[in-house]
Amino acid sequence: MPETLLAHEPLIRLSAFAGVLSAMALWELFAPRRRQEIGRGRRWPGNLGIVVLDTLLVRLVFPLAVTAMALLAEARGWGFFHAVGAPTWLAIVASPMLLDLAIYLQHVLFHAVPALWRLHRMHHADLEFDVTTGVRFHPIEILLSIVIKLGVVAALGTPAISVLIFEVLLNATSMFNHGNVRMPPWLDRVMRWIVVTPDMHRVHHSVVPRETNSNFGFNLPWWDRLFGTYRAEPEAGHAGMTIGIAQFRDPVELRLGRLLVQPFRDDDRLYPLGRRETAE
Repeated sequence: MPETLLAHEPLIRLSAFAGVLSAMALWELFAPRRRQEIGRGRRWPGNLGIVVLDTLLVRLVFPLAVTAMALLAEARGWGFFHAVGAPTWLAIVASPMLLDLAIYLQHVLFHAVPALWRLHRMHHADLEFDVTTGVRFHPIEILLSIVIKLGVVAALGTPAISVLIFEVLLNATSMFNHGNVRMPPWLDRVMRWIVVTPDMHRVHHSVVPRETNSNFGFNLPWWDRLFGTYRAEPEAGHAGMTIGIAQFRDPVELRLGRLLVQPFRDDDRLYPLGRRETAE
């Protein structure tokens, strides 16, 4: 079973990615939430180009990645779940939630540390908000994120099946909650108690720093409520809010080459958690 899981992991993840991306793109086409001034033709080549580079780099640097670490931890008896003799079913159920908490804390960290914000701001510099924004992360940020997940998986002793479930869910929910899709308000209110919805996460992509520093969750919405970073709505409303950050407003910055060098341009004194409200 473990060897089979590892052998089929790339196919499972690729199939889930392609399926969710296609479904969200169609949903956006037929029921968009916001009118977009900059079309897919100008944004998608750079955003999807980043996905291709990220995938190739991860396969080159971490060919077996996080699932392999889980299998190694299981074989060596590493991690919290093995140390306390937790039942397998409990480890399988609890691990995705604990991994999601780790991603939430990592996300806050990437907003708080100037050098990390330089990497993460490329995700926020998209001038529109749609499904491809959810997979637009700088390659260096992706590598750092994998290193962090490797450490968390080893420390927890996470079962390999839980790692695969979490990775597929994280990728799928990231594309879902970045979707430019319209949902009935009552459904959004119910769903945002279970999963981060597009309307909930869109607030995080506001140009207003105090809104950028809210709603950090990608998958589970509970951590924002628990740690006081939840914001229900943007002040300007979803139709009137401005997406992006104060830097990199020129559409030319949407090109792939520009995206890759953004972390090394301009200063980092304007990173969100370092901005004063008077600077808005």
